[in-house]
Amino acid sequence: MAVSLTGTRVSAVALPWFVLVTTGSATRTGLVAFFEMTPYVLVKAFTGPLVDRAGPRAVSWTTDLVSACAAAAVPLLYAADLLSYPLLLALVAVIGAARGPGDLAKEVMVPEAAERGGIPLERATGLTGVTERLAATAGPAAGGALVALVGPLPGLMVNAGSFALGSLIVRLLLPRGLGRTAEEVPSRAGAAETGYWRRFGEGLAFLRGEPLMLTVVVMVGITNLLDAGFSSVLLPVWAKESGGGAGAIGLLGSVSGVAAVAGSLIAALAAPRLPRRAVFFIGFLLAGAPRFLVLASGAPLGAVLAVFAVSGFGSGFINPVLGAVLLERVPRRLLGRVNALGDALAWAGIPLGGLIAGAAVTSAGLVPVLLVGGAAYFLTTNLTALRPEWREMRGAGERDATQRSPGNDARSTAGSDLTG
Repeated sequence: MAVSLTGTRVSAVALPWFVLVTTGSATRTGLVAFFEMTPYVLVKAFTGPLVDRAGPRAVSWTTDLVSACAAAAVPLLYAADLLSYPLLLALVAVIGAARGPGDLAKEVMVPEAAERGGIPLERATGLTGVTERLAATAGPAAGGALVALVGPLPGLMVNAGSFALGSLIVRLLLPRGLGRTAEEVPSRAGAAETGYWRRFGEGLAFLRGEPLMLTVVVMVGITNLLDAGFSSVLLPVWAKESGGGAGAIGLLGSVSGVAAVAGSLIAALAAPRLPRRAVFFIGFLLAGAPRFLVLASGAPLGAVLAVFAVSGFGSGFINPVLGAVLLERVPRRLLGRVNALGDALAWAGIPLGGLIAGAAVTSAGLVPVLLVGGAAYFLTTNLTALRPEWREMRGAGERDATQRSPGNDARSTAGSDLTG
């Protein structure tokens, strides 16, 4: 995960900057993000049953290999003066289509790895969050430095190399038997399943019967749309207009990433004892709107760095909580298809984020778009917190405390644990 995510983070700096400086168009920059993320979401939504059937290990290394080839083609074709804008859109679409099932496959292997390591699930998801945040720290730093020193093309080659290396690691170095198929994982029914659409339907039916997970999906879907527009268009345009350039993007990403690593480490160590609901919403309060507002304010780079550090620290607590809730509530045999559907719905707005942000900046300017985006982020996270389903987010430690307290009995936690 660390290898492939680091390369993706490098590309997240290099690719938008490459498009922005070669075309000069915020709209075209947003369109590239749209063409990458639309296949990502669509393919990921429908590959859950295939991941369960073929096994996440096989899916992971094969899709990473496809991503490596498509990512390497971008700088090679540009160097040969053969890269047209439509061809670039086609290549990033291939990368997105391969990344979707590849990311899903790695996520599905987390609970099995936790069992092999003998650690609590919340700690495992916390360590996964640390891995993501380390990639978010090293990737933007490397991407910003490469772009500033030698241009965006080496950053795109690093992305291709990371996909190739990640494929080799998963194929050759993981422990024997890790990444089993659904038929090899004991199910409650004790019988193997057949049929793609039956698998898909089971995942959809399970997700529809989970009000908490559906609420999370809707909320995260909106914030993901806003985050996508921020990172793929608004931040690069701010960096260009403020004179900071790609180096400023890399610096902000690294500061945010270091702070997020700290938050994720605390979440990994203390997750079983933390109140999930409070941690989740405080994390979103810090991680969301402040980034938009500080860029809109015209504050100096030092102040922007401080805000991004606080936002990064808050964001480090979010994914460990979400990951633990998901992996607790979904039976192992359904994990691939439910995770795929949930992720696809939560990521559905990401392809539109860059597209909407690019068009909005072109028509209204950067500052008004930043202000509207920050307000939308704040309202989304705070209004969603009023929903009653969030009471089901409690972890095992919180449930045990509730059961031990006077006047409460075990019935107060009924339905909050749906693990297989």
